[in-house]
Amino acid sequence: MPKIIEMPKLSDTMTEGTLAKWIVKEGDTVTTGKPLADVETDKATMEMTSFFEGTLHKLLVKVGDKIPLGAPMAVVLEEGEEAPANLDEIIAQASAVSAAAPEDDKSSAKSEASKRTTGSSLLPKAPSAGRRPAARAAANAVRVKASPLARKVAEELGVDLSRIEGSGPGGRVIRADVESAPKGGAASRAVASATPAIRPVVGPEDERVPTSTMRNIIAERLLASKTQIPHFYLQIDIDAEPLMDFRAQLNATAEKSGGNKYTFNDFVLKSVIRSAQAVPAINAAWDGDAIVKYKSVGLSVAIAVEDGLVTPVIKEAEKKTLLEISTAVKDMASRAKNKKLTPDEFAGGTITVSNLGAYGIDQFSAIINPPQAAILSIGSIRNTPVVNDKGAVVAGKRMWLGLSGDHRVVDGAVAATFLAEMKKLLENPALMLL
Repeated sequence: MPKIIEMPKLSDTMTEGTLAKWIVKEGDTVTTGKPLADVETDKATMEMTSFFEGTLHKLLVKVGDKIPLGAPMAVVLEEGEEAPANLDEIIAQASAVSAAAPEDDKSSAKSEASKRTTGSSLLPKAPSAGRRPAARAAANAVRVKASPLARKVAEELGVDLSRIEGSGPGGRVIRADVESAPKGGAASRAVASATPAIRPVVGPEDERVPTSTMRNIIAERLLASKTQIPHFYLQIDIDAEPLMDFRAQLNATAEKSGGNKYTFNDFVLKSVIRSAQAVPAINAAWDGDAIVKYKSVGLSVAIAVEDGLVTPVIKEAEKKTLLEISTAVKDMASRAKNKKLTPDEFAGGTITVSNLGAYGIDQFSAIINPPQAAILSIGSIRNTPVVNDKGAVVAGKRMWLGLSGDHRVVDGAVAATFLAEMKKLLENPALMLL
């Protein structure tokens, strides 16, 4: 009996995937756990492995195709098995089943806590009254240009996507559009037309490059973050010389013993963790009519990759030593660039750190990574004149720390206290080893 390889759920918020590359070809032998393809999800490009053994008989999708969850991608035959005469019928039946089945039935249930860590509670919950059957919403979603997240929410709420004006790139329907739609899914055309999308003028020599699924998700989430989260920004300037001296001493010892060499970012991350423990109000999230206060620190570390930015998470970071943090970040950065991170490594973040110091950026204000309430922006260490304790102007090493906060969750005084704690630790780095 032929075995149908279907699009798996590679991310907890994923509703479709884009085939980035086939690793195998027709006629190849496949085994359980063997890589089959690279699939672009809403989080990152990930490796899809086989659940079957046999011979890859037929590929059903091509590179660039967007494939819904559960949709057929390939056919595997057992060793020595001939393709049945009704193979096309079997594939068609599998396609029909995947199109009709509700998304939630095709994936394992996730806990509410897990959903919150991936942005499912970014927006207020819509009223349940007047919901339509999920099947109808799903059918509408197929005919409308909408993001995977918007389709998921529309299916859950029974909203008719065909009656919503999209505010995303290229008129794409995003989650905010679905959540703000009146009962029954009928969005106000008048309101939508009052704020038309501003489109660029494309000349004959200009290139219009289609965006990846990952880039579309980034655009959607950051647009929602910037427009729906009341950001405020604080900066603090720290004396980086004690940290530079301390790091130099540790690395000199490591060089002699062959041990781990630390980056400045390792100490910054450790200071964020310790400060979040000292000021726990920063380690929280908005949940509509409540504030979620996390017991553990899930440290999201921003890592630049070819097609965007990923934020894998160091879970239970408060339990990690400086060495463990340094090792974890090096490992995640390496695997992120090789597209080897797993979906679970993106879940559980409670606070994010973005460091552009290596790019020569002195200071910047980052956009909050929803549903978190704070993100730290780290600048470069710069040479600058400073006034010492004796009133003399001397050469100094300074570094800017910035914090973007969700004012629904974090007050200015809380954020200031948090940054002051970071300053204390970074100017006295030995404290982080206690």
